[in-house]
Amino acid sequence: QVQLVESGGGLVQAGDSLRLSCAASERTFSPSNMGWFRQAPGKEREFVGTISWRDGSTYYADSVKDRFTISRDNAKNTVYLQMNSLKSEDTAVYYCAARTNPYSSRFASDYAFWGQGTQVTVSS
Repeated sequence: QVQLVESGGGLVQAGDSLRLSCAASERTFSPSNMGWFRQAPGKEREFVGTISWRDGSTYYADSVKDRFTISRDNAKNTVYLQMNSLKSEDTAVYYCAARTNPYSSRFASDYAFWGQGTQVTVSS
């Protein structure tokens, strides 16, 4: 079973930057799309963005567009979430997810593989 392992979360101040990483445990794993989601206390899991493993094309939620950037390193089987200009409302547990379907999706139910999540806390 493929495992996704996130890292890079922490406590930062508003306006700071943070980079999250998500590595797949198996080097032979070839997802078609990797997504990032987040979940704040008392709220439903929210789509953040997704990246195509094949061509690197990305798609973001409006709430993070122009502040967050997703990239991937195919050789390392790792996807990154660069978060700039962080706001208190970005505070959440961030999850990476993978799907083998070639089409991007903003729906959590479309992703079969999930990481354990990493906490990001932004103080104002």
